[in-house]
Amino acid sequence: MRVIAGSARRLQLKTLDGFDTRPTTDRVKETLFNMIAPYIHSCTFLDLFSGSGGIGIEALSRGAKEAVFVEKNPKAMSCIKENLKFTKLEDRAVTMTQDVLAALRQMEGKREFDYIFMDPPYHQGLEQRALEYLSGSSLIHEDTVLIVEASRETDFAYLREIGFTLLKEKAYKSNKHVFLEKAGKEEIC
Repeated sequence: MRVIAGSARRLQLKTLDGFDTRPTTDRVKETLFNMIAPYIHSCTFLDLFSGSGGIGIEALSRGAKEAVFVEKNPKAMSCIKENLKFTKLEDRAVTMTQDVLAALRQMEGKREFDYIFMDPPYHQGLEQRALEYLSGSSLIHEDTVLIVEASRETDFAYLREIGFTLLKEKAYKSNKHVFLEKAGKEEIC
């Protein structure tokens, strides 16, 4: 896995051995960032279920003002910190080694994000729990874009019910990216 573009372009990132994390492939990451690249510069970026940190590091490399990495696995967080140091991006990064919902509660009222990316373990409903929390959170504003990486089979039929609008969906071989924003008041009624 490598950084695709920006200040850390072409640098190889470490990943955990085994199946504890499922790094986003370079091709999928490149497609994702091609879609959001014009808006990344100077944004605040939250990388939930960070794994080895590849997505948040890509955002920092492309000019994000700050990225917060949330990962509860201490081995994975150690990998993220090594990758941040190697890419010389640690000065704009915050790391939180804890459960995603606990981290979100801890940041409540203290931060606001332009982009929130999450890549939770598949088929456990973790993305729904995180989205349910975020729907009423001060961590997002009306223009925050939330991006969920999920298996192709993951059903997001509940989005409208919890206050989100589906902006677009990009399907790959075995997974997909779902782009969301907070629903406007007229859409919730």
